[in-house]
Amino acid sequence: MIRTLITAGALIAAMAAPALADPIEGNWKTKSGETAAISSCGGSYCVTLKTGKHSGKRIGKMKGSAGSYSGTITDPSNDKTYKGSASISGKTMKMKGCVLAVLCRSENWSKL
Repeated sequence: MIRTLITAGALIAAMAAPALADPIEGNWKTKSGETAAISSCGGSYCVTLKTGKHSGKRIGKMKGSAGSYSGTITDPSNDKTYKGSASISGKTMKMKGCVLAVLCRSENWSKL
């Protein structure tokens, strides 16, 4: 009987706990000082600028989990899209965009 009550209590607590968001989700400060929001969208994570000259523009789409992601990144100033990746360590995300997997540029973003 006690075992049943403990199991039922654990199940109720698990159902009541909010789902944990993936580490990539949230607001990030870009290298240029703008804010980018990353949120779940159709099985991926969409990156949208929230501040600055290109506010409202979607600049990326990534798939992955647990701190390692890949997809595409768009330079908002010229609308060119590149193969992209992101890796998260604590409150820092390293964003990387590459052309032909040889010419790459990376920058660090900070979680807000």
